[in-house]
Amino acid sequence: MADNETEQTLAVKIGTIALTFAAGWAAQKAVGLIWKRVTGKPAPTKADDPELSLVQATVFAAVAAGTAVLVKRMAAKGAGRVAARIAGKARAAV
Repeated sequence: MADNETEQTLAVKIGTIALTFAAGWAAQKAVGLIWKRVTGKPAPTKADDPELSLVQATVFAAVAAGTAVLVKRMAAKGAGRVAARIAGKARAAV
């Protein structure tokens, strides 16, 4: 029984990592697309870019960081739900 719980915990961790990477990539693309539509310029990739004003750098950093936190939490919550659903099906089969 302990091995089964360890495997489920490992599955949750791996699922969370995979979902976080996928959701992070999608969020990065979305933020970049929205930034370009709003400002007319591509999303900044370097904080020390001389063409990037301090206000733009700060706003972009805040938006990107906020999006990253939101995506990470949603991915962890989603992975937990999936793991609970799988665990429930595994218990019903036994």
